Amino acid sequence: MGAEPLRRLGFLTIGLFDPDDPRPGHESTLEVIELGERLGFDSAWVRHRHLQHGISSPVALLAAATQRTSRIALGTAVIPLGWENPIRLAEDLATVDVLSGGRLNPGVSVGPPMHYDRLKDALYPDTADVEDFSYRRAERLLSALRGEKVTGFSGTEGIEVFSDRVEPHAAGLAERLWYGGGSLRSAQWAGEQGLNFLTSNVVRAGETEQDFDSIQLAQVLRFREHHPLGDRARVSQGLVVIPTDSATPAQRAKYEEYVAGRTPRTAEPQGPARVVYARDLVGTSAQIAERLSENAAFQQVTEVAFALPFTFEHEDHVQILTDVATHLGPALGWRPTA
Repeated sequence: MGAEPLRRLGFLTIGLFDPDDPRPGHESTLEVIELGERLGFDSAWVRHRHLQHGISSPVALLAAATQRTSRIALGTAVIPLGWENPIRLAEDLATVDVLSGGRLNPGVSVGPPMHYDRLKDALYPDTADVEDFSYRRAERLLSALRGEKVTGFSGTEGIEVFSDRVEPHAAGLAERLWYGGGSLRSAQWAGEQGLNFLTSNVVRAGETEQDFDSIQLAQVLRFREHHPLGDRARVSQGLVVIPTDSATPAQRAKYEEYVAGRTPRTAEPQGPARVVYARDLVGTSAQIAERLSENAAFQQVTEVAFALPFTFEHEDHVQILTDVATHLGPALGWRPTA
């Protein structure tokens, strides 16, 4: 895989907004997705943020994006399933996929919601202590998206017709389901399920590997080892890259300060979960391409979803995306979709 050029180029945004005036932030996210399509990007991804000032309902936002775009794939990276009923989520995902013409790429993860002890009485007032946040929650979603039965009843009752599967059924959507994983265990499980694998700039330290590149490479290899498609299984890498080719001097200074402030956390595993962060990449597209060529996991993938720095302004995102599409992507062997 390492010798192959980059085939699919995507980007990820959190969609920040002002809590006192949330519409402009949501509109900015939609405009960025439209720009991505015009620039030839293959995919646009929205990150999920609950009880924060970032997109809390990416599926609803992407429904709007389906009506403003015609070609670009639309993804979620990722929906934490601890907040969701898999059957209801399957209905929403299928509806948006139908509206998009088969362009939705849902990314999900499992585990208890963040700050669950403080939240559980509001989220699950009657079932908080028995909720299952294991992989089983994702398996239920996958089953529903595949069109498998979710009820023992179907047929006509009076003048109403009932189905025993989630409706609408979006053919092919289950094959476009991604799992966002950061450990060897999650990588192996995603492979065994035949899912696609999203790996980001955050992983968990391995038993032997300690540096980010080695940890991420081990996870990619473990995923493909257990996937029915082997080396052809889809993996998307998501690092923070900030090309400066067309940036103003003020933008360059801001970008370099941003990266410098985030670099100390990459020195060693962080917290009880031993989280390891990747270094953000800032510089000219030629410099970033050279550094990516030395990245062990990047050598194993043919698609990426580069993360936009979340705290930057709209005009910064426009500059970064334009440079990624016109300079960095081609330097990595990618060609824009007409």
